[in-house]
Amino acid sequence: MNRSTVSVIVLTCALAGLSPVTLAQDGVPAVSLGVTYTGDIWANTSGGLRTGEKYLDNLDLTASIDAEKAFNIPGGTFFFYGLYNNNTTLSDTLLGDLQTASNIDTTTAFRLYEAWYEQVFADERGSFKVGLYDLNSEFDAIDAAGLFLNSSHGIGPDFSQTGQNGPSIFPVTSLGARLQFQLNDSVLLRAAILDGVPGSLGHTRRTAIKLGNGAGALMVGEIEADLDGTVAAIGVWNYTSDFDHVLDVDRTGAPLRQGGNRGMYVEAERKFADAPEDPGLAIFGRLGFAESELNQLSRAAGAGVSYQGLLADRPDDTLGLAIAHATNGSPFRSAARLAGSPVGKSETNFELTYRAPVTEWLTVQPDAQWIINPGTDPGLKNAFAVGLRFEISFGRDF
Repeated sequence: MNRSTVSVIVLTCALAGLSPVTLAQDGVPAVSLGVTYTGDIWANTSGGLRTGEKYLDNLDLTASIDAEKAFNIPGGTFFFYGLYNNNTTLSDTLLGDLQTASNIDTTTAFRLYEAWYEQVFADERGSFKVGLYDLNSEFDAIDAAGLFLNSSHGIGPDFSQTGQNGPSIFPVTSLGARLQFQLNDSVLLRAAILDGVPGSLGHTRRTAIKLGNGAGALMVGEIEADLDGTVAAIGVWNYTSDFDHVLDVDRTGAPLRQGGNRGMYVEAERKFADAPEDPGLAIFGRLGFAESELNQLSRAAGAGVSYQGLLADRPDDTLGLAIAHATNGSPFRSAARLAGSPVGKSETNFELTYRAPVTEWLTVQPDAQWIINPGTDPGLKNAFAVGLRFEISFGRDF
């Protein structure tokens, strides 16, 4: 942890007077402030690009404002989220994997990550959200998969690979609007439209909103259903702009431009417990597809199992095992072969992890990942990485 990061944490906590989170007397605070510092210590013990160690970190600063209590606007919420990451990467320098072993692995920046307003309506069955928005906070998000550190269990790599600067997800988000409606006790519908190019391609270390210039839009829709305890979802996405064809070129040798960059995903999870918050066994699975003519990956699959409360005297500890599999599309493999750099068909990641809350504000999580065919590069040996994550969280309600 470098000095600047420590200084930010200490200064923020001192100014806000933060302490372990407590609810206001009526249970609904007007303002909620939060600080979470996440540190990852990783070692690649074999294979990949090279062996070695890395330290990654992530600082989250959040503020949620109840608009009714603060401004007399019933049913409204303002939310602001600042994000900092250090200048260390794991996958690019040690592992060479394409699914990204650590979900906080990115380049250095301190940026405004989210800033949105949400308004509920129809007796809180519906809500509308607008602003700078991480679509993965609601779309293609599986609660049971949140235990795992590999990025493919946060949002599928078939979706996260898309766009000129990725979709609107960590670490760069875009301006968007989301509509959500609860049809009945079982079925939830949500849809969003977002700027097709988050941030600015020329200024990657700051938040930027730049509409137009052929960026187009990203449209996402999802149906979620609770099927007698099994929560399942189907999602679809589509970009309105054109993209370079992975393989085909025109007479001048330039890539052909083509529309129709779209895909879909299906996912399901189930927790075997009397109540969602109770300890017990949980399982999940996901399968996603992307247009192979416009993207490297044509499909991806993931699944996992976890158990909370394995030890009687530690009911909040959770043990988990998961697999993530990403497959190159045939056009990408053909293009790589023609370029003289053939690639393999797929990459597979196995992850074993154990999350243990130590105090109200400290959680530790040892993690191990076995990566088969990292980066689908036939020149790289299978990699084995071990890591230790710790999270320090404080908050205060007013």
